[in-house]
Amino acid sequence: MRIAVIDYGMGNLRSVFQALARVAPGEEVRVTSDPAVVAAADRVVFPGQGAMPDCMAELDARKLRPAVLQAAAEKPFLGICIGLQMLFEQSEEGDAHGLGIFAGKVRRFPADLRAADGLRLKVPHMGWNQVRQQQQHPLWAGIADNARFYFVHSYCVQPTDPALTAGWCEYGQPFTCAAGRANIFAVQFHPEKSARDGLQLLQNFVSWQP
Repeated sequence: MRIAVIDYGMGNLRSVFQALARVAPGEEVRVTSDPAVVAAADRVVFPGQGAMPDCMAELDARKLRPAVLQAAAEKPFLGICIGLQMLFEQSEEGDAHGLGIFAGKVRRFPADLRAADGLRLKVPHMGWNQVRQQQQHPLWAGIADNARFYFVHSYCVQPTDPALTAGWCEYGQPFTCAAGRANIFAVQFHPEKSARDGLQLLQNFVSWQP
């Protein structure tokens, strides 16, 4: 099996590679910016970090957009962090246009974000938080509802279609932290930094047959 981790120059992908290599021993895992390698892969992971306008610009500079769109249409596809946000139509961050695979927008957390007890919350949302599973999905297999995953982000997605939401989280407000449809599953948190449950999600992706 060939698993491509898309490298468009935004973020250190070493931890993603190491986590996948751990859960898929003997399989070919490649970090690549080559569209031909992405096109030839059996499964594709689309991670990243940074500002959405920069991410989209770098994706196009490397001529990776067609390969990403093709992969998202045809094969098991996992988005991580900004790799979730880029699947949507538009972001408030720099008024950037995403790939438009999912209908909806990416919005910044409110400046005055508060917990239920009135305590002001910091933005970015950083650290461990519980994920509520909105729907049954093969990538949740072996992971308890309300399991904790690691987050680092200031923006969150707002799908137009509520059926896209596969998981949600509470940080001053409820927000979609996992979205899925057909062969695509994408998460706002970092499974590669989320201990056992994160590795379980990646292992589920490796064996997923959508």
